[in-house]
Amino acid sequence: MIKEELIVKTTALPQSRVALELEIPSNTCKSCVNETINSISRSAKIPGFRLGKIPKQVLIQRIGITQLHASALEKIIDKSWNQALKMESIEPLSEPELVDGFESILKIFNPEKPLKITLQTDIAPELKLKKSKGLSVEIKKSKFDPKSIDEALEKSRNQLANIIPVNNRPAKLGDIAVVSFKGIYKDSKKEIDGGSSDSMDLELEKNKMIPGFVEGIVGMKIDDNKTLTLRFPEDYSHEDSRGKEAIFEVNLKDLKEKELPELNDDFAKQSGNKDSLKELKKDIEKQLKENFDNTQKNIKVEALMDALSKELDAEIPKAMIDIEVRNNIEQTAQRFAQQGMDIKSTFTPELVKSLAESTRPQAEKNVQRNLALKALSEREKITVDDEEIDQKMKEYKDEISKSPKQIDIQKLKDVVRNDLLQEKLITWLEENSAVKEINEKATKLTTKTTTKATTKKGVKTKSKPKVNKKEKNKFIKNLTIQQKNT
Repeated sequence: MIKEELIVKTTALPQSRVALELEIPSNTCKSCVNETINSISRSAKIPGFRLGKIPKQVLIQRIGITQLHASALEKIIDKSWNQALKMESIEPLSEPELVDGFESILKIFNPEKPLKITLQTDIAPELKLKKSKGLSVEIKKSKFDPKSIDEALEKSRNQLANIIPVNNRPAKLGDIAVVSFKGIYKDSKKEIDGGSSDSMDLELEKNKMIPGFVEGIVGMKIDDNKTLTLRFPEDYSHEDSRGKEAIFEVNLKDLKEKELPELNDDFAKQSGNKDSLKELKKDIEKQLKENFDNTQKNIKVEALMDALSKELDAEIPKAMIDIEVRNNIEQTAQRFAQQGMDIKSTFTPELVKSLAESTRPQAEKNVQRNLALKALSEREKITVDDEEIDQKMKEYKDEISKSPKQIDIQKLKDVVRNDLLQEKLITWLEENSAVKEINEKATKLTTKTTTKATTKKGVKTKSKPKVNKKEKNKFIKNLTIQQKNT
């Protein structure tokens, strides 16, 4: 007797999808039906029969032939799908989609006859670059602004300022006002969500709160009450409030002002552990310039990445973007969890949906870039060898041994490999592309410095400096978190 085999026909579809037409032999169908009956028989409880000893016909009569076939059909589809993937050497990116629908197939299912079904899935796209060498981009040329040093010092002074009470004058810009307020929409009289507070410290600076709120408090004295009629900006973060008029009842409960420390050697010691103000300024200037250079480099890399992405010729499947969106949401959830927030209550279905919509454009861009880099790696044969990885892994040796949680070394090596490869690819792009700088006015920047005041206000960059001990610890910690959530 000739054994019947699964027959597979593969058809390429747009958007990097593939259709697999399967003709499943009757022996597979009958085998899965029998397996299903045996499985149900082992757990089914029918009065008058022992477990596992229920006659086939009695069992079918009890659970119904449709339910039996439905359970068997799930097994048949799953088994045949996995077999077809191996036969065709296909690695799917998404769960298969049953073209005709499960209910339709169930109606015509007969285990005595071969079963024909069609499944579709997303697969990795074929990657081609129209061009890799000779890319040309333009970026704005900026100059380091020395004024940023003074601005960093002023921020430091403000953070180290003494807060003293004010009793003998009205509120003015620069003060810290302790206010209570309640806001309602003018038209509906409905209370504004998040638009009320019993007591809030508010620094009276322009562009804080909605337009007119700070300006309305200026001139008030302690215990004064005031009604402010304001309008939310059209681009306000909360969509429900955009462009709407609001009425705020405001009470000035208390008033304080900042007493700034003098810029002298004592300030340098307190602010940045430096012996003199001159030394502190030099240290701030050094770090600001380093950060400025890193920012300029990142701007160049971003431009080159965008240019390379435009050269990519590939149909990107929706599944890849969905995966990137999901990863972004999971990373956001991890950050919230590390801050002690309750993820289950915070990440409501509405919030997840909103995050998915808002992050999708960036997710599409990230996927496009990653695929373009992969295509560049393949085209120019840029790789990372094991020796390079081993050398990099030595930097994490101490941190791995000290980690309280077990680290998946292979996963760590994969992360290191990807990072090293990306560095090589970006370096290659810089060496084989033309970057034209267009003159622009000097740009003011702030960054991390060694001062207590400026550390929290630093500008984040994507540059890859030499890995120090602190950075390696963070790297190991993040990997541990990733593994926990994988």
